[in-house]
Amino acid sequence: MELRWSDDALNDLNYWKKNDTAKVKKIKALLENIIETPYKGLGKPEPLKFDWSGYWSRRINSEHRLIYKYTDEYIEIVSCRFHYTK
Repeated sequence: MELRWSDDALNDLNYWKKNDTAKVKKIKALLENIIETPYKGLGKPEPLKFDWSGYWSRRINSEHRLIYKYTDEYIEIVSCRFHYTK
């Protein structure tokens, strides 16, 4: 499964690599779980609404979310820091 990272998501991941490696491990665990079960599992997956329809959110912790879109060909990661904003 191909992972496609937005520029913002890559910036978020690089932030965690520099500041909190535990969050990087959690993000990796969430991604592995998304590949296996895109809409259930770790991080309390929730479908997003309105402008974010088609995207899903999983909890990294109480403050930060992993936002992604799952298709048959790829997983698009759009954010892995803060709550979703558009």
